[in-house]
Formats: sequence, C-alpha cells, structure tokens
Amino acid sequence: MTIARLARQAKRPHGFCVKMTAVAIMGFCFIFVWSMFSSSSTSATTQRESFDDIAEPVAGNTRREREREKHEPSRVNKKQNGESDLDLKKDEKKINGSVSLVVNEHESRRKDRKEEASLERKEKDDGTKKLPNEGEKDNQGQEESGDEESEKEEEEGEVVDGKKEANDGENTEGNGDIQGDGDLIQNADQESVEEVEHESAGSKSTGKKRKIKGPVFDPNAHYSWRLCSTRSKHNYMPCIDIESGTGRLQSYRHTERSCPKTPPMCLVPLPHEGYGTPVHWPESQLKVLYSNVAHPKLAAFIKKNSWLVQSGEYLIFPQNQSEFKGGVQHYLDSIEEMVPDIEWGKNIRVVLDIGCTDSSFAASLLDKEVLTLSLGLKDDLVDLAQVALERGFPTIVSPFGSRRLHFPSGVFDAIHCSGCSIPWHSNGGKLLLEMNRILRPGGYFILSTKHDNIEEEEAMTTLTASVCWNVLAHKTDEVGEVGVKIYQKPESNDIYGLRRRKNPPLCKENENPDAAWYVPMKTCLHPVPSAIEQHGTEWPEEWPKRLETYPDWMNNKEKLVADTSHWKAIVEKSYLTGMGIDWSNIRNIMDMKAINGGFAAALAQHKVWVMNVVLVHAPDTLPIIYERGLIGVYHDWCESFGTYPRSYDLLHADHLFSRLKNRCKQPASIVVEMDRLLRPGGWAVIRDKVEILDPLEGILRSLHWEIRMTYAQDKEGILCAQKTMWRP
Repeated sequence: MTIARLARQAKRPHGFCVKMTAVAIMGFCFIFVWSMFSSSSTSATTQRESFDDIAEPVAGNTRREREREKHEPSRVNKKQNGESDLDLKKDEKKINGSVSLVVNEHESRRKDRKEEASLERKEKDDGTKKLPNEGEKDNQGQEESGDEESEKEEEEGEVVDGKKEANDGENTEGNGDIQGDGDLIQNADQESVEEVEHESAGSKSTGKKRKIKGPVFDPNAHYSWRLCSTRSKHNYMPCIDIESGTGRLQSYRHTERSCPKTPPMCLVPLPHEGYGTPVHWPESQLKVLYSNVAHPKLAAFIKKNSWLVQSGEYLIFPQNQSEFKGGVQHYLDSIEEMVPDIEWGKNIRVVLDIGCTDSSFAASLLDKEVLTLSLGLKDDLVDLAQVALERGFPTIVSPFGSRRLHFPSGVFDAIHCSGCSIPWHSNGGKLLLEMNRILRPGGYFILSTKHDNIEEEEAMTTLTASVCWNVLAHKTDEVGEVGVKIYQKPESNDIYGLRRRKNPPLCKENENPDAAWYVPMKTCLHPVPSAIEQHGTEWPEEWPKRLETYPDWMNNKEKLVADTSHWKAIVEKSYLTGMGIDWSNIRNIMDMKAINGGFAAALAQHKVWVMNVVLVHAPDTLPIIYERGLIGVYHDWCESFGTYPRSYDLLHADHLFSRLKNRCKQPASIVVEMDRLLRPGGWAVIRDKVEILDPLEGILRSLHWEIRMTYAQDKEGILCAQKTMWRP
C-alpha cells in the first residue's frame, strides 16, 4: 500500500520536480566532495613510497625519492628524527667520503636528472661495495674514454656548495656549515656544467647536467699574465690566506679553508730578496737559502731559538742543536724505551707530526725509515712549514679547527705532538676525536709538554679515558725537561661496551669515517673496523715488506700487482733515463692524480718522497696508499692545494686534465696552480690525450716554461716541461 501511494505521488508533476531537484543537489555535492579528496590524494602521491604501479607523476619524482630512501637509509632516519628537507640537502652537499670497504667510492648525494637512468642499473648490494674496475682507471697505461669516465666520476663525486653554506654561520656538527670569513669557495660542479632548472607544480626540480662538448682548453685562447697582488705576497696560499680586506685585520688567514670565488689566474711573485737555486738533498737537511724562506717574523724567531742559525746567505740547522734538550735522538730513544713495541721503521712507518717547529723530529725518523708527514697549522705566522718543505720534508698546511683533516680513517701508525698547546679537551673534545678517527686501531698518540697544567691534565685524563685510550707510559725526561705521555687506541670495540657513561657516543652506522672533504668534525666515536673487508682490521707488515703486501680487504690484488709492475717499468725505462731530468735535484714530488700509489712505490728506493693526491670525485684508494706505507691527501683540483708556493721539485699528472673536463670552469687555473706549486727549475711530467696536450703546451709556453720533450702515439701522449724563473 505504501509503495502504491508513493507511486501515485511521484506521478504528480509537483512531486516529481522536487525529487529531481534534490537528486541534482546531492549529485553536485558528491562531485564537489569527491574532487576535493581526489586532489589531495593526488598531491600526496608525490611524496609516498607506495603506488609502485603508478608511473612518475608530472609534479614530482616519486620513483627517485623511493630509490633514494632505499639506498640512503640515513635520509629516512633523519626525517623520522624531525629534520627538515632543507637540512637534509645541506648534509647531502657536505660529504664526499668513501662508502665502499675495499675500494671505497666517495658518495654523491647531489642527485641530478641523470641519476634516474643510473638507478635502473644500480647494483643490488645497495652501494656498500663496488669493484675497483667500476669507475676506476685500469692502471695499465691505457686510459678509458676521458669524457665517459669524467661524467661517471661527476655522478659519484661531490664538491661542497660553500656559497649556500656560508650564509649559515659557523660550523656545527648538525649541519656542517662553513665559517664565513673572507671569500668563499667556488662550487665547481655548478660552474663546470650547464644546469637547466625545471619548474613543475610550483616546485623546483633538480638541475639536469649536460656534458660539456669541445676541448678542455680553448686552442684559440691567448693568455696574458700578471702578478698576484695579495697581502701575503710571495707566500700566497689562495684557500688559506685572506686575499684582501677593508681596514686592518687581526689575521691574514682564514679560520677554515675558504677559497676565492673564482680560481686565481695570476702568478705568485718570487721573494723580494731574490730566489736562488734550492740546496740539493741531502745537504738541504743542514742548510737552506735564507732568501727562499724569508719572512718578516722569521728573523725574530731565529734569535729566540738555537736550533736554527742565520749565517750569511744560509739558514743553518746545527746537528747537535734541537728543539728537544738533550737532542732529538735521545728523545726518540726514550720513547722506544718507554714502549718497546714502538719499533721505529719496522712496526711504525707512517707518522703524523702536529705542528711544524723543529724539523729534526722528521729528519731523525727518516734515518730510521719512518715517513713523517708534518701538519703545518694555519696560525703558524712564522711559516716554519715552508722551512720544512725547503729542507725536503713532507709537509702540508691546513687549518685545524672544526672540519676534518683531509685523511681517511685509521691510517696513521702514530701521531706526535711536541710542545703541544692545542686545547684537546675543548669543544667536546672534537680535536682529539679527530685524532682518534685518523689513528690506526692499536696506534700510538705521543704527547710531550714542557709545562704541566693541573686543570688541563685532569681534563685530558678524563677525555682520553672516555675514548678508552690506554696510557702505556708517562715519564718526565729530566734531560729533555719534558713530560712524555704515550696513549694507545683500542684494537677492538669490546672496551667501548664497558664504559659507564656512553659519552662520547658511538657514531651511527651510516656515518662514513672516511668522508673528509669539507666535513665537520664529529663528537662521536667511530667503531673499530671488525669485518675482514674493512681496512684497519690488521696491523700492516713491517717496512719495507708492507709496500708490496696486499691484505685481505684489498680486492683484485692481481690488478694492484700489475699496477705496481706497470709503473716500475715506466719509471725505470722512461722517467729516470729518457726525459733529461736530473734526479739528483729532485726531492719533493707530487702525484696529482694517484690511484693505488704505483708511481710512488716505484720511487720508494730513491731519495725522494711523493705526496699522493686522490681526487675527491674518484674512487677512494687513499687507504690503500697508506696501507703500503706511503702518504697522501684528498683534494679537488678545482681549488688550490694547501701548501706554500714553490714547494715541489716535480709534478706528475697522469690523465688529470681529461678527468677534470666537466668539473672545473677554468681548467687553465690548474696550470696556474701547478706554476704556484713548482719551484723555478722544477719539472712537470704530464700524460694525457694529444688533444689536451697540444693546447696545454701553448699555455706552458705563454708562462715561459721550457718544453723538454713531447711524445705521442695512438692519440695518447706525454709532455715534459721545466719551469723557469720568468715572472711578468
């Protein structure tokens, strides 16, 4: 009955219109509500990890974001901890260190549009281990395609964007900002490639890099040179010295590494008092030309110290005089007596000496087959690091404040600091934790001080106990009038678990201990390597056996052996005899693009030392170099190297320029840097493609370098040139 009644009412015209109106209104409401929720859901899919069956939306990069979170769990963790995307991007631009355990490749967290294709080919091992032949030169003298390899390395490597980070003030552990005094570094990646920015749905996408076509050097370019006009004059170090400033500045050096916005294209002048031919090795251990190292404050320093004397045109270093009372030999013997396991030249081969005062420490250890790398601090206003280089001892110059030193983790057998005034316990003990990072497990930290401060002694005792360093010996040398304390770093992680207070805490698993290029120091302890695939799990063989002993963590040992044989043959059959180089005048050598240290190993029995430079955007092989008993640093040649002008007698560049084609805006600035590094009369041996060597020869001729030899075969060639005394 009810249904029939409703049917009769629906037949009435008035009832039918009311119902249709109600249905229409409900329909419009439903459409409106559905459109609102549909729009919100669509926008949300650009940030979700689900919906795998949906293709990449126009408004975002769902797939790239999903792949990043798979391969970079640290990003997910950081988001869970409440950090903003902006902070994540800052963190991504700081770190370039090595991730792999065997031949570790520097991380690249500046993802570009090319990565969308490369992610398809990414290895299933989640990037924790790559074979040496991936992205690495084959070391057999035959270079792969330079453009292809450079492009691949660009994707793997990274240079910090100092321009953005400088706005954030001082360095902190959280974001790794750069201290902003003076000019800032140039972002080589942005300058070396064209970046096309895309706007989609109101958000800016990452730039798409296009490989630069054409030659490295413009063959039609003409160069006119001028002298640099800087405050530090003939001792100019572009990334350490403040080039200019308004008013009178308290200091003329940066508190942290900070490079000019554009690479210097000027030539560093020679000393005003003239520059003479350096005293040859080994006589340079005892005397150097004073005019070559002249400094306004050096004369006053000489008057206060007896271990160096100015006599006529020479600066003399008497054998019986030293910073150490009783002689440096007595000092070294007392250390070995305190800890007999310290066998100089056998158990101990590679040593870092903090600060450059008396080079007699490095000189005496050299007689014991110990290779000592001296770290000249940026606040050394007397420039004693330059004196050490002039004498022929391995030395680099670096600030030591808030950023990591440019070394991998766990590589130094011992670290020494004499007459130390460094506040190790300040800022949460960051400086000492940095020493802990680069010290080999089971390695020794040797600290000698002349004056004991009770408060500092107590603070140091608390700090070293918190990092589980064992005090092996503590002795006051009555002859030398110094207190010597020797610590040892733990060899395993067991002791860390026994600490009552977990401060400093252990670093997170995703914290890369080898990342060292523009990376802030951390207030955490890196665990001691325990897996056999990690470097630092075993103490190296005694010297010289360790030079050609390859531990288990080095994959592809056959390739390393072949690389050593390859360079030994080249050095003996070509470099030593076929280029006209007088090797009796050669002492300080730099390999500007070292791989496994084969070139340096081939020269190990000669009276030279080699600074091995591993590019920050190349596979990280620096731990291998240290494992062999050699030394080196990380560096990006789009910036200036941390040392004084006229530091080296010979520069070796094997396919360096072809690798930097798509990184540096002005590759010619690298040639200018080579001119700064090389002493007048010094040599450069450059191996590369003929298309690069031909215009490079023109640049060297414009600098009035003498071209001693050129050779080409199958589009590959070699150029040997000698720097002259010419200045514009």
